[in-house]
This record gives sequence, C-alpha cells and structure tokens, in this order.
Amino acid sequence: MDTLQMLSFGNTGWGLALLKAIGMTLLLTVVSLLVGAVFGSLVAAAKLSRQPGLRWLGDSYLVLFRGVPELLVIYLFYFGGATVVSAVGHWFGATGYIGMPPFLVGALAVGLLSGSYQAEVYRGAFMAVPRGELEAALAIGMGKFMRFKRVLIPQVMRYALPGLGNVWQMTLKDSALISVIGLVELMRASLMAAGSTRQYFAFYIIGGIGYLLLTGLSGRIFNIAEARVQRTQRRSPLQH
Repeated sequence: MDTLQMLSFGNTGWGLALLKAIGMTLLLTVVSLLVGAVFGSLVAAAKLSRQPGLRWLGDSYLVLFRGVPELLVIYLFYFGGATVVSAVGHWFGATGYIGMPPFLVGALAVGLLSGSYQAEVYRGAFMAVPRGELEAALAIGMGKFMRFKRVLIPQVMRYALPGLGNVWQMTLKDSALISVIGLVELMRASLMAAGSTRQYFAFYIIGGIGYLLLTGLSGRIFNIAEARVQRTQRRSPLQH
C-alpha cells in the first residue's frame, strides 16, 4: 500500500480519520486554553493580592502544576477521578467501575497545566500597564467596573498576547499526551494508523507534519494579531 492510498479518504485510507483527529486536537487545545484562562486569571489575581493567604495559594498552584510531570497529572485526573466517581456511585447503588470521559479529563488536566503558565503571563501584563492610564481614568470619573472594562482589560490583553501565543503552542503540544487515556486526537490517530498498516515511520512523520502545520498556522495568526495590536496601541482606551 503506497502513501497516497494510505492517506486516501476511502475505506482503506486513514485520511478522514487523521482529519477528524486534527479537528479534535484543535478543539481540545481551545477548550484547554479557555479553562487555563479562567484558572490563570484567578491565580494571577491571587498573586497580586495584598492578602498573604491568597498569595500563598497562588504560589502553591504554580509549584504544584509546574513541578509535577504533565503525564502524572493526566493519570491522576483520569484514574483517580474514576476511582472517586465510582466510590460516590456505589453510595447511590451503582455497581462496577465508572470511567471518566477522556475529553473532559484531558481539557481539565491540560487546562490546569496551561493555567499555571497563563497566570504568570497575566500577572506580568498587569504589572506592565502604565499606572498613569488608570489614574487618568479615575480622574475623569470612571467607575471601578468601567476602568476594568475600558482600560485595564484591553491593556492587559495587549501586553499578554505574545506570552499567550507561547502558551497556546505549549498547550497544543501537551494535547498529544491525552492519547494515553484513549482520546483519538492527532497523536492517537497516528499511532492507530501506524499499528494497523505497520508503516510506523510514515505515519509518525505524517503526525509530526500535522503538528508542525498546526503550530505554524497558529503562530502566524498570533503574529498577525500582535501586529494589529501594535498598530492601534497609540490610541488610548480613554478616547473611545
């Protein structure tokens, strides 16, 4: 079987399966990044807080999810979560082993890992916002919510964008680890195709090319976004 036939979209080819797997990889990465944005924002706020207890919680989150191997986090959430859910289910009369949805576990685990890096991106972006702009907004009578919406958030996102591009690339590659719990994303599909056809080298190369295309395309999108932001950064949010 030649390479073109193996990559065809017919019954004997793996083209459609690999295309669906690329879509699953992108979906998992996007959801994981959004989950990470929620946790990262909360952790960044905790680290910027004047309360020692909140700063300690933020530091503990970073130490935990940056210090523990990513694969171990995924195993703990998948198998440990299934153990907890099964035990709770037994209290309500359920029997047997209750498994965890691979996509849900993957998005949560990778999202928490992503959040540990997004937290520092948001914290650094907040500290880079010129204090004068916030003081000017206060001076013209903007309320707290309006300052947050019209001044702080746009400025933080402008400074955070380059760092978020790096976090996206890291999250995209970390999504490959979810293959170990059975989710059919690009890495899992490449493994399945290689095992079925015995063309290991070919499909591993194809999988690698798929990741390079995804990272290259997404990197280009972030570069365009950064360029657009740079063109508009001279306009102050107070002018809108």
